[in-house]
Amino acid sequence: MKDNGRLPPYSVLMSVYAGEKAEYLRKCLESMFSQTLAADDFVLVCDGALNPTLDKVINEYRKKYPETLNVIRLKKSCGVGGCANAGIRACKNELIVKMDSDDIALPNRCETQVRFMSRHPDIAVCGAFIEEFDTDTDKTISVKKTPVKNKDIRRYAKRRNPFNNPTLVYRKSFAVRCGGYDEVKRCEDYDFVVRLLQNGAKGANIPQVLVRYRVTGENYRRRRNWSNTRSFIEVRWRIFRSGYSGLLDFIIPCAMQMFIFLMPEKLTGYIYRTFLR
Repeated sequence: MKDNGRLPPYSVLMSVYAGEKAEYLRKCLESMFSQTLAADDFVLVCDGALNPTLDKVINEYRKKYPETLNVIRLKKSCGVGGCANAGIRACKNELIVKMDSDDIALPNRCETQVRFMSRHPDIAVCGAFIEEFDTDTDKTISVKKTPVKNKDIRRYAKRRNPFNNPTLVYRKSFAVRCGGYDEVKRCEDYDFVVRLLQNGAKGANIPQVLVRYRVTGENYRRRRNWSNTRSFIEVRWRIFRSGYSGLLDFIIPCAMQMFIFLMPEKLTGYIYRTFLR
């Protein structure tokens, strides 16, 4: 790893639950511990009890990085929001780099984003593009691009999440100021970033791929199940009621989500790849 030099230190925040695959977690951890800019603080929140294979991977990395890896084990499952809040409280640094436990960060991911945040102290939350890949073949499916400038991010956020969740980097002080994550069942990150923007955070996206996002059949099934659809609508209703978005901003994406929920499952992936990327 390269020396951090004059760049500020950062914390990595990640959570893992019992349903995750150990091989995915290992690849994810290896990608984060192989960054060109090393983290001096890595907070891994375990969402309730895990399983022996996941514990084995975690213990392996605790032995390799005892001074960096801070494992927090929650007694019961708290979901994404609860894990994120526990992790935010534990992070030692102002800059928090979020990572999902089944994705793969490119080697320069953290250096690129930390350098950007260092050069732009007015930016409170930063993201980047992701490359979606088929977990079975490792082939690229698509590149998900997000708006780059703050004004476009704020406009885009009225209907959809303007950041790719696995690429988020934010300032801890702003996360605390907006109250952290709310206890919603789905779309937690979308709800969180909108409240960041409402509390004065300025956003940006770096127009390059920095994370490879794993896609499986479960991704599409989860997006179209009723629990996800209901939470999708509830979060957008909250955003509308807060005054951030207008009525059409609420109706149009919700109608699209209902359409995806009702369509045959085999068409879901095609719709996402063709129209939502």
